[in-house]
Amino acid sequence: MNLKGRNKITPEFNMSSMTDIVFLLLIFFMIASTLSKQLDTIEVKLPQAKGKTENRSSITVSINKKNRFYIDEKSVSKSSLETQLLNVLGTSDSRVIILRAEKDVSIEEVVYVMSIANQNSIKVVLAVDSK
Repeated sequence: MNLKGRNKITPEFNMSSMTDIVFLLLIFFMIASTLSKQLDTIEVKLPQAKGKTENRSSITVSINKKNRFYIDEKSVSKSSLETQLLNVLGTSDSRVIILRAEKDVSIEEVVYVMSIANQNSIKVVLAVDSK
């Protein structure tokens, strides 16, 4: 009595779909990494720490080593920083700013921006370069 099955199972694996997925992931990460490098518009040497802070929907306040203040790319005087910042934020739901202070900036300038944010219920994220 010969009891063999009619359907023979072959233990082969087709790799073409796997290579398509890997290729698409490679393209995605290449594009994402080049876009993240173009996020910073004002040259500021940030302090180093573990982690990464990037959020494209937030307003960026930058302080360079000459103690010049910038809201996104626009230069702003220290005295008009609060009014300009409130005008830019407006009545948006997410009141978040990213503070990009160069590592040589005195702590008083950073505290000044943070106190403005604290008085106006604005969340502050301190930007750093990843190690």
